[in-house]
Amino acid sequence: MLRVIQTNPEGEKPTVRKRILGKATRDAYGEVLAELGKENPNIVVLDADLSKSTKSNLFGKAFPKRFFNFGICEANMVSAAAGLASAGKIPFASSFASFLLCKGFDQARMGIANPHLNVKLVGSHGGVSLGEDGASQQSVEDFALALALPKLMVINPADEMSTKALTRQISNLIGPVYMRTGRPKAPVIYSSADKITLGKAAVLKEGNDATIFATGLMVAEALEAADILGLDGKNVGVIDIHTLRPIDENAIFTAARNSKAFVVAEEHLLHGGLGATIAQVVSTFFPVPIEFVGIKDSYGESGTPPELFEKFALNASAIVQAVEKVINRKD
Repeated sequence: MLRVIQTNPEGEKPTVRKRILGKATRDAYGEVLAELGKENPNIVVLDADLSKSTKSNLFGKAFPKRFFNFGICEANMVSAAAGLASAGKIPFASSFASFLLCKGFDQARMGIANPHLNVKLVGSHGGVSLGEDGASQQSVEDFALALALPKLMVINPADEMSTKALTRQISNLIGPVYMRTGRPKAPVIYSSADKITLGKAAVLKEGNDATIFATGLMVAEALEAADILGLDGKNVGVIDIHTLRPIDENAIFTAARNSKAFVVAEEHLLHGGLGATIAQVVSTFFPVPIEFVGIKDSYGESGTPPELFEKFALNASAIVQAVEKVINRKD
């Protein structure tokens, strides 16, 4: 559970409250997509026979003439999205992240990313948190695939508020985007959209002992870890990297100067994701010790989301251990 430190004005001992679960990011995506359909007649939506799961069906019910179901033909769907973008439409193409990028990668590479077309690829059920469906459905490599495509914006919102805000922002952006959404209900991180801006990291907590960079569902785990460490007198910052590309280099440099120790937490393989990106940035300009919390060279497997987060050490406890280790390395 998300532990949030609360200090009263008299300076008494901090107390702890439970996390508040909001909507799944896939649900928030479907809702805001239907809203955008009312506002912009050029928005069209494509899906690959999974619209009830990706929640793009909400758009389809409201605008059936602007909704296209391609069946289990993800590569064709991606190519069609490119064609619609070439004709001036704003296509949102949705499917499970594992199918959208793995099956449609070549079409995304040559049909969308290379010509820099205005297509929004939205991969639902990202990571291992989709649960019991198992390894074939779990995208543990989607960030690496998306980041391998030059100039493709890559986004991973943490909760419903950030999903809605970022979806609105990418609808007004001209250029290709990949965004991951998730299946389980996401803990509430944001109460408003004020801190949520494409390409700009959200500093949720400042700290000078270490900084945790997190993305997606790992943001809640990072906040819990920072609170646990705070009970032990450690001042640890938390930064939500919802935009993996273009990554906010200034936020990374500032944190490196202030805390001089990083932990990166992501629901993704350690290879080619957020951790690799931050390490590349910081090692070039301001090297600091870094520890990584993520999936270690393994595919997913069937289980409940809590079971899988425990098995793959994607939780606050693992982040706490990583922070303590990196602080010792700094000292």
